[in-house]
Amino acid sequence: MSIDWEKEVSHRSDELINDLSELVSIDSSRDTEHKTSDFPLGPGPAKALQTFLHFADRDGFDTKNVDNLAGRIEFGDGDDAIAILGHVDVVPEGPGWETNPFDPVIKDGNLYARGASDDKGPSLASYYAMKIIKELKLPTSKKAQLILGTDEESEWVGINHYMEKETMPETGFSPDAEFPAINGEKGIVSFRVTFPTPTIGLVKNFVAGIRPNMVPQNAEADLDLNIMQAEVLKAKLSEFLKANPEVKGSITIDGETAHAKIIGKGAHAMEPFNGINAATYLAKFLTTLDLNDSEKQYFSFIADELHLDFAGKHLNIANKDDVMGELTLSPNIYEYNLDNASILLNIRYPKGDTGDTLTEKINNSLPDNISAAIEGHNQLPHFVDENDPLVQALVGAYRDHTDDKTTPPFTVGGGTYGRILKNGIAFGAMFPGDENVMHQPNEYINIDKLLKATAIYADAIYRLIK
Repeated sequence: MSIDWEKEVSHRSDELINDLSELVSIDSSRDTEHKTSDFPLGPGPAKALQTFLHFADRDGFDTKNVDNLAGRIEFGDGDDAIAILGHVDVVPEGPGWETNPFDPVIKDGNLYARGASDDKGPSLASYYAMKIIKELKLPTSKKAQLILGTDEESEWVGINHYMEKETMPETGFSPDAEFPAINGEKGIVSFRVTFPTPTIGLVKNFVAGIRPNMVPQNAEADLDLNIMQAEVLKAKLSEFLKANPEVKGSITIDGETAHAKIIGKGAHAMEPFNGINAATYLAKFLTTLDLNDSEKQYFSFIADELHLDFAGKHLNIANKDDVMGELTLSPNIYEYNLDNASILLNIRYPKGDTGDTLTEKINNSLPDNISAAIEGHNQLPHFVDENDPLVQALVGAYRDHTDDKTTPPFTVGGGTYGRILKNGIAFGAMFPGDENVMHQPNEYINIDKLLKATAIYADAIYRLIK
C-alpha cells in the first residue's frame, strides 16, 4: 500500500500549527524556585506536559502522566515498542528577542517562539506522525511510544524519573537534532572552576550566563569610580570596542559605580564558535584597567586561557576522534563578587576521554590556588554504527522525501534523549544547511520544513512498527 505521507500531513497542517502555537505559548523553562509537590520543576514544565497529553487524550491515544515529570503517548499492537523521545521544557528566553518569546508570531513562513525548534515543534511533528498512522488504521506489529521529558535542558530529572517508574524501550530516536541522522553524540560535562575568595578592588561585581548550555550573550560588571574615573573608563571602552567591532558595549554611571556591559551573540554550547561570548570579551576589557592581584588572576585567566579557545588547548584538554570530531569548550556562567569567584565550563568531548581524565587534565593545568570539579551529571559519548538497521530505516525515510541522497549520518556535540536508549539516535528536525537557532533569541521553525519533517517522521515511524 502506497501512502502519500505529505498529503496526509497537509490535511492536518492547520491543526498542527494551532497546537504548536498553544504549546509554545507556555513558558516551560525550569523554575524550581516555584516548585511544589505537584510541580517539582515549577508550574511551566508541568503545564506544557499536561497540554501535550491533552492533545493526545483529545485524539484517542493511550496516555500516562508520570508525576508531572514525564509523560507517555502510546498506540499500536504487539509486545515490543519503539521510543520517540522529546521534551517540552525550554531554555530561558534570554535577551535579544524582537518579539515576545511566548507569544508566537508567524512571519515569512517561520513561526517564532522559544521552543519552536527545540523541542516543541519537532516533538509535535512526531506526535502528528503517530496521529496519521493511527487515523489511517494501518496495521502494526509494535507499539510506538512518544515519551516526553520536562527537564532536558538541565539535569534530565523528568526522563530519569520516567525510567525509574516505567519500562523504557531499547530502540528509538529523539526528534531533537538534525537530518539525515545523528548517530553519535559527544560526552557532555560541566566543570566549576573555583578561585580564592576575591579581594574587591575596581570590580565590585561581574556576572554573565544563564544556563550551562548557552553561550552568554550579555556580560556586566560594576566598577568603583573611587578607583578609576568615569571619563577614563569610557575612553578605554571606546578604544576596546574599536579594536573588537564584533561586540557592542556601554558604560552607565550610577553614583560612585560605573556599570559596564558587553553584548555578544548567544549560541548553543555545542557550537560555541557560532556565538560571541560576551563574558570573555568583557574580561578581556577589564584586564586593560587597574586591577588588584585577585582581579588580575580571575580576569586574566578568562582573557588568556578561555577567550576564543573553543578546543580547550590552553587547559590541555584538546582531543579529536576520527569519527566523533573535536572536543569543544564553552565557558558559560561567571560570578565574581565579595563572596565568590567562579566560572562554569561546559565541555563536549569525544571518545578517548572521561570525566575523570578531564578532571585530572584541567586541574593539572591550573595554578595551585584554583581548582575544578564536575558539577551536575556527566554524560558519556554515545555512538550507533551507520549500518545499524535503525539508522538505515530512518535515513531511508529521510532520503525518500528529499533530494538529499548523499549526506551521511554524523556526530554532534549536542546531547539528546537518544543517548538514553541502548539503540537510539537523534533524527531531525533540522535539515542540512538550516540555521541552528536553538538556545538563541528569535528562535523559529520554518513551517514548510516542519510539515516536511512530519511526513518523514510518519514514514519512518511506520517503517519501525509495521
